[in-house]
Amino acid sequence: MAEVVEITEAASFQVKEMMRHNEEEGSFLRVAVKGGGCSGLTYGMGFEQIQSEKDDLYEQFGIPILIAKDDAPILQGTVVDYKQSLMGGGFTIENPNAIASCGCGTSFRTAKKAGTPENC
Repeated sequence: MAEVVEITEAASFQVKEMMRHNEEEGSFLRVAVKGGGCSGLTYGMGFEQIQSEKDDLYEQFGIPILIAKDDAPILQGTVVDYKQSLMGGGFTIENPNAIASCGCGTSFRTAKKAGTPENC
């Protein structure tokens, strides 16, 4: 099964560090989409202990990744990276399906799914 989301090597290194630091070894990394934000949809990333029957499981760089089957079309082709700068570091998400985003950089919408916009 082809990966829906690509995790770069830099992002995988950071995820593994976070897993070790937060004692989350053996957990899954969930990449998700939820309603909200200025443009209607927002990204979510976090650790989970249990895979649901509604999830697809992928593995990259030794990291088990969960993506809900409903989120897969929205996330198809998305790249998660980690960038370091003088101001610190953070994850970046490049989604080819996003047709609009807001100034905060965390909210977006796609041609097929607008989500539920909130005031920023």
